[in-house]
Parts: sequence; structure tokens; C-alpha cells
Amino acid sequence: MDMTAAVFRAVGTPLTIETVTLDAPRGREILVRTVATGVCHSDLHVVDGLGRFSLDRPFVLGHEGAGVVEATGPDVTLFRPGDHVVACLSGFCGICPQCLSGHPNVCTGGIVNRPPDAPARLSQAGQPFQSFAGIGSFAERMLLHENSLVKIDADIPLDRAALVGCGVLTGVGAALRSAGLQAAQTVAVFGCGGVGLSIVQGARIGGARQIIAVDMFDSKLAMARDLGATHTVNSTAGDPVAAVRALTGGAGVDHAFEAVGNAALVRQAIESLAIRGTATIVGVLPPEAMISFPWMAIRPECKVQTSRMGSNQFRSDIPNYLEFYRQGRLDLDAMVTRRGRLNEINDAFRAMKAGEVARTVLLFD
Repeated sequence: MDMTAAVFRAVGTPLTIETVTLDAPRGREILVRTVATGVCHSDLHVVDGLGRFSLDRPFVLGHEGAGVVEATGPDVTLFRPGDHVVACLSGFCGICPQCLSGHPNVCTGGIVNRPPDAPARLSQAGQPFQSFAGIGSFAERMLLHENSLVKIDADIPLDRAALVGCGVLTGVGAALRSAGLQAAQTVAVFGCGGVGLSIVQGARIGGARQIIAVDMFDSKLAMARDLGATHTVNSTAGDPVAAVRALTGGAGVDHAFEAVGNAALVRQAIESLAIRGTATIVGVLPPEAMISFPWMAIRPECKVQTSRMGSNQFRSDIPNYLEFYRQGRLDLDAMVTRRGRLNEINDAFRAMKAGEVARTVLLFD
């Protein structure tokens, strides 16, 4: 079938709205009518040509989508038409060593895309297209492997649920899963976009007694306060490491999170740690990024680690986080700072670069 999608063709150029042909679901694939999709920094990284996201073109961007199942392949057993679902780029095989050891977020099985010798899921005039992260949510429909989806309750608004497929899952999970945050510990979050604000919320849910939000935009710092930050630091007003240390009585924080993908912020997060503190790098840095810091700038027995997609087990985590939303413990409403339509995708990228939004959500009819 034909559908409308936002197509990426060249680095540094706007996405174009085009008609793309979608194949029928095969095997364990599911056809989903897209209702809402978040606009994530990873999509912008592709447009800007960051090395880690150098992909074959053309392809359909977007990976933070939610919608309704329209059809299923003959081997699907967990989903049926009418189900409300959230897509997640942590698609898993279920049988590789990482999946079997409880870490499906770093699955090495690679089954979410079709085999190279199979017909393409997406095409245009006979030429194959790719879908970003095996999802491609900047389109009216998504054709996905069932292990890239989770069913959710139908009463959850899909424009809120979409955020939990990536940004919220990554941020809340970084605090509650990756970092091993304990109640009454102290936290600093460097970068307060969608992921950073989700880390703030995860730290609040986890019982942190002090949550310091660091950003260069006052509007994002105000939002961080609304979502649970106890203190804020504008990084343009002085040395943010010194500010974090001052707010903690010189001790530093038990957990520091970098949520942008910037080597300078990673260094600041490391230098803000307390004794035996942990720095968790959540942002996606360019492949050539180098991180260096004076040895004496860090306290004894500190740890530096990365977090991929909040160390998630998304089939259970997404419903759990949505239950937090239902209970009022996770504020997804405030996270959506702008709504639009697919033809506004390029303006959504502009607003993201300008620091005007936490998350833009695009809606489909």
C-alpha cells in the first residue's frame, strides 16, 4: 500500500514529504497505523550527519512511535488488529546471550529487520527504502517485527505513550536501572532535554533527596524544577561543576548523568562526583569523541559507565512507566511541549536545536 512519509535523502537538507510503498506483513511482522510519534535528538543526529548515524539513504526517519495494529503476519501470536502499541528500537531476538542473561536492550541477534535477500518493507518506484532503527515512525504506517512492539492499555493517550518508546524509557531507566540509584542519594543531570527531564523524573521516583538540573536554557531549568529538580544551575553563568559541589556542601553527587552527547558535559559530570560516585553517560557522543580529565579532579573509587536505552526490558518497563503516569508519579503531559503534523517535521528539528521544546509530538489522522 502507499502512504505518506518524511524521507531523509541527504545530510544537512530538510526532510521531504513523499509517497512511499509499504509491503504486506510477513512472518512475525505487524502493520501499525501510526497515531503519534515523538521527535528525538537521534533523528536530528541523522540529519546532521553525525558519524554514528551514517546510514544508507534514502530512508524514513522516526523511532518513537505509537499506534494501532491494523494487520499481522501469519506467525504473530501476541498481537491482533485493534491493539494499541508502542514501538521501541530495542527490538530483541530472545535467544542471544544478552537476551538470555536479561539484557535485551543490547541484543546481538539482529532480527528486527528483514533478511537482505527478502523484499524491502519500504520502497518507491521499485527502489528499496530503509526505516530508521527498524521502525520509521515518521510515516502514516509502520511495518515492524513483533519484538519491536509492546501492547499497552487502550485508555493511555497515544501521544503521551509514544514518548515512552525512547526518550522517557531511556531517561527514567538510566536512573532506576542503569545507575542503580538508591533512595536519599544525590543526583546531577547535565542537559535537560527530553531525556534529561526523564532522568530528573526517574530520580524523583527513585527517592533521590537532591536533584540538581544543569542546562544553558532557563526555560528547560524551569521545567526541570516542575518535574522534580530541587536545584538548578545555568551552565552559562559560571562553572557548573563548582556550582554542583557548592550545592552539595563540597561533597559532590552520588550520581551524575550526561544526557546530551557532549564530551565537555561528560567531563563535567565526572568531575562533579562524590566519593564512590557513579557517572552515567546517556547521551550519544560522536564516534571520534575523546574524553579526558585531570586525574586529581575525581574522587576515590568513582565509576564511569554508559547506558543504552535505559538498560530496558521494554515489554515490562513501558507498561510499568505508563502505570506511573496513570498514578500521577510520571508526568508525560508536561513533557509534550509542542504538537504538530508530519509536514512540520523540519520546524520541529529547528525548535529542538533552539532549545524551545522538551519534546515535539507529531500527530496523524
